[in-house]
Amino acid sequence: MRLLFEIDLKDYDKKGKAFIRPSARAIIIKDNKVYMVHSLVYDYYKFPGGGIEKNESNIDALIRETAEEAGLVVIKDSIKEYGYVHRIQKSDHEGISMFIQDNYYYLCDVEENRINQKLDDYEDFEKFTLELIEPKIAINTNRYSNHGPKDLNMLEREAKVLELLFKEGYLN
Repeated sequence: MRLLFEIDLKDYDKKGKAFIRPSARAIIIKDNKVYMVHSLVYDYYKFPGGGIEKNESNIDALIRETAEEAGLVVIKDSIKEYGYVHRIQKSDHEGISMFIQDNYYYLCDVEENRINQKLDDYEDFEKFTLELIEPKIAINTNRYSNHGPKDLNMLEREAKVLELLFKEGYLN
């Protein structure tokens, strides 16, 4: 899979312990809009998806996380690799120096029918809500709204992926 871009803050101890957490994320485009999860509490948008569990494939994680966070059922035969973003920065966990994450993005389609979300506690607290949104609104919201304690690098990552989708002709 191609590297889309890298976010490396160089704010960590290279000799320290690293926490590695890869993720899989769904890019679902419909009528020149994108399905994204909106945190109503911290006002940001993210592509549906999340962490890849031990012994789980990227595709299985993509399907599971998209169903859990967004209530959308990915059509497996529609999945196409888009690219990944490599992110490395100082960890906020005690005793761990670095947080390293490869975020794997996949273009895919979903079934018409939705299922119930199965949100984690923090996702429920943030009131994760699925929205079919104009990408430029998501970009501007992620860059210019107040997001409280949320990691701005994650939000900028999503904005930059949306911009690439415009640049490469997936959105207009």
